[in-house]
Amino acid sequence: MSSDNNISIRVEDLGKCYQIYPNPATRLKQAVTNRLNGAIGRTPPKYFSEFWALRDIGFEVPRGEAFGVIGRNGSGKSTLLQLITGVLTPTQGSVQTRGRIAALLELGSGFNPEFSGRENVYLNGMLLGLSRAEIDARFDGIAAFADIGEHLERPIKTYSSGMLVRLAFAVQVQIDPDILIIDEALAVGDALFQKRCFARINRLADDGVTILFVSHDQETVRTVTRRSLLLHEGRAVAMGTSSETLRAYRRLINNEESKYFASLAERHIVVEGIDPGDGGNDVKLPDSVMPSEDALPPDGDVPVADQLQAGAVEVVDASTIDDTSFGSGYALVQRVVTLDESGEQCAVFYPGEKVRIEIDFKALVDLKNLNVSLRIRNREGLKVYSWGTLNQDMQVAAGLKDAPVFWERSFAKGEDARAFFEFVCPLGPGFYEIQAAISHEGQPDYSDQTILHWKDEAAFFQVFMDQKSYHFGGSFDLRMSATW
Repeated sequence: MSSDNNISIRVEDLGKCYQIYPNPATRLKQAVTNRLNGAIGRTPPKYFSEFWALRDIGFEVPRGEAFGVIGRNGSGKSTLLQLITGVLTPTQGSVQTRGRIAALLELGSGFNPEFSGRENVYLNGMLLGLSRAEIDARFDGIAAFADIGEHLERPIKTYSSGMLVRLAFAVQVQIDPDILIIDEALAVGDALFQKRCFARINRLADDGVTILFVSHDQETVRTVTRRSLLLHEGRAVAMGTSSETLRAYRRLINNEESKYFASLAERHIVVEGIDPGDGGNDVKLPDSVMPSEDALPPDGDVPVADQLQAGAVEVVDASTIDDTSFGSGYALVQRVVTLDESGEQCAVFYPGEKVRIEIDFKALVDLKNLNVSLRIRNREGLKVYSWGTLNQDMQVAAGLKDAPVFWERSFAKGEDARAFFEFVCPLGPGFYEIQAAISHEGQPDYSDQTILHWKDEAAFFQVFMDQKSYHFGGSFDLRMSATW
């Protein structure tokens, strides 16, 4: 354990259990039974089932650190934050915090809808321990940050969700908190307000304020926080740097998606003498789930979804390859290299030079409707750009480009293939990572995507600058010119 003086939040063996009753009468029966059995010293019977919203959670957040909490809906994120803020009492374990806590949890929590915005500012400030004089001194700053104009004098029941979060955030950050807790609320704000909020969060962190941040936006979590905790079904399944934890989160989502499609297969596949799990090729599908003739590829191959449902192929779980991979494994990224304009391997470029990225992959089953894509991230892990063959296919469909449609190509089981991506380097000096992915797209518009193989750290390159002949500042070259 770290020194107590340096720890803002300490959570030990934390758990929250709810008693679930089938109806109100049973709850009353339990209360009466508890009282009667307690009077005679006996253990009462249980007429309820237990639901552990959170169990066996433990971590520490040092002073001044930005710490993220991520997970799917229902994973226990909000319960954890409510336990830390004292809104809920734990069933087991303990929470220790040091300093004043400002929390932006459920939208509008702590506000009286009949009071005006001004009255709610004073009400919340006093609940947070400020005197009226202290609120008076901070009021102009709160009003300026919220920027809701004359609505400040109107009942907040007339506010939009965006106005509500503006006022709530403005109050919380102006009370000089030692710990700031934010649970998804900023998602309803407009882009300009979010920019101001994150700038304020960064300044608070620089001033030594501890940030506990929950969001479904993975890039925001990666940018705002240094470490993160991944929750799933009430338990901690990963904790580490935000990049590592987000990788585990993406892998978890992919596994859940695979289980979902497997459950659909179990409910719909009719097996004639063969267990779908034994890899046999004679599994028959009922007519209701067989593809129409129009849905078959030109060569008559069965679409990948039906091959997978039939259990007719053996594939690799991409998450077992290494800790940078995840996906169902029906196709694998084999190599990613960066090339210069002449086609030679190169890992150093200058702004204005052509960059060519080659992605080699293998189909492990008969495939169609694929998308080969990449993402470029900078040294800080921020997504700089993402693009794929499907993006170009969509341009072709819209009549903006004349090119073959990659989405319509078919790949045979065991086939090796590759795709090239080219661009003129607009990037500022720095170190960049390439992530590569192969996905199956049920529709040619990103609306029905299944990741077959996603690979982080697939390749790296650097951008240098000629300080004397071609110089600019910042992350991107806007190709600016001047006239006079």
